[in-house]
Amino acid sequence: MSSASRNKAITVLPAPPMPPQRLVEERFKQERLHDVQLLLQDLFVREEATVTLIIESLYDVGAINIINKKVAFPPLNRFLKAIVGFPKPIALRFIVRWFKNKCPGILSRWLYSKVSF
Repeated sequence: MSSASRNKAITVLPAPPMPPQRLVEERFKQERLHDVQLLLQDLFVREEATVTLIIESLYDVGAINIINKKVAFPPLNRFLKAIVGFPKPIALRFIVRWFKNKCPGILSRWLYSKVSF
């Protein structure tokens, strides 16, 4: 690479200002997205038992799938499947807390991506 090409400065032009109508629309979209996130948070708080049952079911299926994929030796496979339930109560507490904190934002951004073109 020559020294002339290394010394060239990159100029970044500022973005043109947005028209006022566009700013109003952007603010409206952000408010509605925030409303969706709050509604999802409220839903997860009210339906905590349902969320816990869903996560518990997914934990069971995921644990069995991981054991079947990683452990081919049948006696060890059966043993691991038998003891996989012991850490479940502790794991569920952490997973449900993470779910209630992070999932509304993740879901609202995903839903927004589905309606934006």
